[in-house]
Amino acid sequence: MRLLTLKIDVDTYRGTREGIPRLVDLLQRFNANATFLWSLGPDHTGRAIKRVFRPGFMKKVSRTSVREHYGIKTLLYGTLLPGPDIGKRCAPLMREVVAAGFESGVHTWDHIRWQDGVADADETWTAAELNASIERYVEIFGEPPQTHGAAGWQMNAHAYRLEQRLGMRYASDGRGTHPFWPMVRGEPVRVPQLPTTLPTLDELIGIDGLTPDNVHEHLLRLTEAETRFGHVYTLHAELEGMKLLPVFERLLAGWQEQGYQFVSLGEHCAALDLGQLPYHEVQMAEIPGRSGVLAVQGPQFL
Repeated sequence: MRLLTLKIDVDTYRGTREGIPRLVDLLQRFNANATFLWSLGPDHTGRAIKRVFRPGFMKKVSRTSVREHYGIKTLLYGTLLPGPDIGKRCAPLMREVVAAGFESGVHTWDHIRWQDGVADADETWTAAELNASIERYVEIFGEPPQTHGAAGWQMNAHAYRLEQRLGMRYASDGRGTHPFWPMVRGEPVRVPQLPTTLPTLDELIGIDGLTPDNVHEHLLRLTEAETRFGHVYTLHAELEGMKLLPVFERLLAGWQEQGYQFVSLGEHCAALDLGQLPYHEVQMAEIPGRSGVLAVQGPQFL
């Protein structure tokens, strides 16, 4: 059985309100499961403006049409406009997604705050952010989350260890090639990582002649060959749930033709023999198409 795990990062108020219903409808038409990872606190997307000083950021913005995908209003949240509280405003919609049979988990409390601040944060700061998101999750769903997927694939050593202490059963916090047990500064963390294995649309479009019309062909070529563990694909409510929904529909159709079964992170984890997973260091490194560094699967720990 060929498994393709669909991990949906929900970053903004608009993405939650507008993108999620469209994605749910499309996934149901394909009988596809997925994991929705929620941003549960304020939408402060506008504060990302300070990233203009980060190498490569403006190049990425220019080719991925940030304004077109996110909208002017979203890009002002947290600066000229107050950031709406996503968890408070969208709790009924989030519960509807779970009632429809989809898995959900924690993405973050404040997406911009985590993405821009966690790498250099101490344990107190990191715990406060994680605890805020978990408390809101419990308030909405009545039970603690089983999984976490880091905003912007940004992590620190404290965050990995806190996942274990907070009872996460599995996580998808970084980029890599296959599931593994993370080693953090020489210490094992007993929360298996199911890293994103495929590039995202915003990393591909605008590079090497790839456009919204043909980018699905490139991704389908990457998934043609048989792999032991299948793939994890990260999509975004703000992209695949909105203007790039037709691209995602073409991907689902193509993956279905390749014989993939669409599963959640939990189903993917359940299919693994956890005792046989290798241990790998976790690192921060650059990847093509994305500015800055992010969490990646490092070398195997022997």
